[in-house]
Amino acid sequence: MSLFASPAMTPGPSKAAISNDMTARALPAASVPPIAAKPADPFVGAGLVGAGPNMPVALRRRLPRLATSSLLVAGDIASYLIAYFAILSFLPRGAEGAIVERTFTIAALAAIVLYASAGLYPGYRLHDHEHLRRRSIAAVKVAVLAAFGAIILPEGERLLLAVIGFLALGLIVQPLVHWLARGLCRKLGIWGERAVVIAGCNLAPALVAHFKNRWQYGIRPEPLSPDTLEALPDGVPSIAVIAGDTGSLVPDLAGLRRKFAEVILLSDTPNLKVSGLRPADVGGEIGIRLTTGGSWVNSDLVRRILDLAIAIPAMIVVAPFIAFAAAAIYAIDPGPVFFRHTREGRSGKPVHVLKLRTMYQDAEQRLEALFQDNPTMRAEWLSHFKLKDDPRILPVIGHMLRSSSIDELPQLANIIAGQMAIVGPRPFPEYHLLAMDGEFRNKRRSVTPGLTGLWQISERSNADIELQQQLDEFYIDNRSLWFDCQILLSTIPAVFKRRGAY
Repeated sequence: MSLFASPAMTPGPSKAAISNDMTARALPAASVPPIAAKPADPFVGAGLVGAGPNMPVALRRRLPRLATSSLLVAGDIASYLIAYFAILSFLPRGAEGAIVERTFTIAALAAIVLYASAGLYPGYRLHDHEHLRRRSIAAVKVAVLAAFGAIILPEGERLLLAVIGFLALGLIVQPLVHWLARGLCRKLGIWGERAVVIAGCNLAPALVAHFKNRWQYGIRPEPLSPDTLEALPDGVPSIAVIAGDTGSLVPDLAGLRRKFAEVILLSDTPNLKVSGLRPADVGGEIGIRLTTGGSWVNSDLVRRILDLAIAIPAMIVVAPFIAFAAAAIYAIDPGPVFFRHTREGRSGKPVHVLKLRTMYQDAEQRLEALFQDNPTMRAEWLSHFKLKDDPRILPVIGHMLRSSSIDELPQLANIIAGQMAIVGPRPFPEYHLLAMDGEFRNKRRSVTPGLTGLWQISERSNADIELQQQLDEFYIDNRSLWFDCQILLSTIPAVFKRRGAY
């Protein structure tokens, strides 16, 4: 049993999320059912186990979790097999090769045992960056053990490099295989755990839609009216998700703790908007502590080193692409090919953001003329500060550069100069920031603006002002090196998908 109030687990359903597209799908106030109809047993439907209604409740809860965990373990085993065959041609033959293979087997088993001890099977309610952190730590532990073995064993140093390469390659392959395994579990109907959503009539549909869209968290939501809580029989959903005015919705938390195996108290609610909430075990009892997010390492220094390690080589690689794009821009609309705009940076200092020009030189005049003739486009601009059909954008090359985000690559120079970071909230122009509240602007000034960020990999231009603020606020509240790594790894597929990019 645990009582959670952690923004790291609940990035969504805040006032911003509710006011956005999910609200459009909200049900009428009187239409929230007491509880969703109980779904068919996934094991019966999938034909995996002859589970019947007489099976004990505890066992029926454990079987889907056990099956899911087994498939995830099989996925990790497959990942290490892929890593092994990828480096097979570089391995020695004969007796020495057999020793290497046995070492790889031990290393893979040790890593899987550490994954299990870190709660990654099935790993419900963990963000992707937390999965990455736990897997990386487990791989490092195994590598340290391998290094220790290399020291004490004769000629063991030969194995060390091979083992490190094997573990690193397995770590690279695992996210893809893990994604496939989770998708298979979902199709079989065994992914996730049923959870009742206890919230107000206007909030419950938004929360249900949120968790259904983000099924990877392992929460299968079912709306529940607080008035029918006592009539809920034992042995149904083991999780309760509570949001909104908890004082009036759930007067008896002790009763909830007896009825449900786990209670998740969403912190991003009007009464509990507190940064840094984490679950804590205090003297054997579950409590809630406030943390400042401090670390024993200077994270800003580490981030700066990583920024330079990435930005300098990347600038060398992309320079030819920037030159080609600049020539195309000049051919279509002769004039300056780069665009410099002053944005607000860390501590409010101005940052001269560098971009490839994707608009006509008289872009502002074109925009004003458009607003005079088309009030609908003006409303779209005020909501997003972007237009899907923007007449200012250069034909062909402008749309291509913006959809692929190549126009942002010159900002690598801003990163090298220390004005920006690889990951962080995007630097907005003044007119964009004026649409946000002052408290949030102060929070934004506490971090360095970035080339890519959370809302760039999730919503891109589809996010309106409120959703942009919500995502940026969540990132700042939960900022970590692991979170940055996950955002950076997710940027590449987000760019290729081009969803919401215009």
